[in-house]
Amino acid sequence: MTNITWSYSSLKTFEQCPKKYYHLRVLKDVKDEGSEATLYGQELHKAAEEYIKDDVTLPPKFKFIQDTVDAIKKIPGDKHCEMKLGVRLTDAGYEACGFFDKGVWWRGVADVVIIKDDLAFSIDYKTSKNAKYADLKQLDLVAAAVFTHFPQIKKIKSALAFVVSNEFIHKEHFAKMRDSYFASFDPLLDRLANAEETGVWNPNTGPLCRYCPVTTCEHNRR
Repeated sequence: MTNITWSYSSLKTFEQCPKKYYHLRVLKDVKDEGSEATLYGQELHKAAEEYIKDDVTLPPKFKFIQDTVDAIKKIPGDKHCEMKLGVRLTDAGYEACGFFDKGVWWRGVADVVIIKDDLAFSIDYKTSKNAKYADLKQLDLVAAAVFTHFPQIKKIKSALAFVVSNEFIHKEHFAKMRDSYFASFDPLLDRLANAEETGVWNPNTGPLCRYCPVTTCEHNRR
């Protein structure tokens, strides 16, 4: 098990292409400026956060999410938007810590977490066109972290909210399964640890190479 600080997105980058991860996360000689779609998603997340937290009116271009954020606001409980979560891995197991604390093992940001007694809701906004390629693994990680930070919670109702197509992909998480949610990432983390130890960061090639910011790679198709 690697002791590197990781997030769902950084591990996905490594899985997509170790060489890309190496330049972005290790050497840091390349910066991913983000696509137009990425920047759009960031704007939407900010608008939703401000509406739910402070009743700031949604900008006209995001009015199509009105019903979604209204439904979220109606869920009873303490609401946390863009909630930064950190988890430290120790000999005793998984421990809650601050997002930037020394020794943080995993960190992530939950779009919306609502806590009501021993029940929680976790919602992650997605701005892709539809739910065809829905990936629930990110929800597993957030749920595991929420269980770690709020040990009174026994169950989490999680959802990916595809706001463009108005689709919701649901999953229930249970406190007794917390460690298994984290452990499911161990094989990929072991691969990352091996790459760090050996210094071997072999590239993968595929359709996404045309969008890769690592222009020095032999597979880059920009």
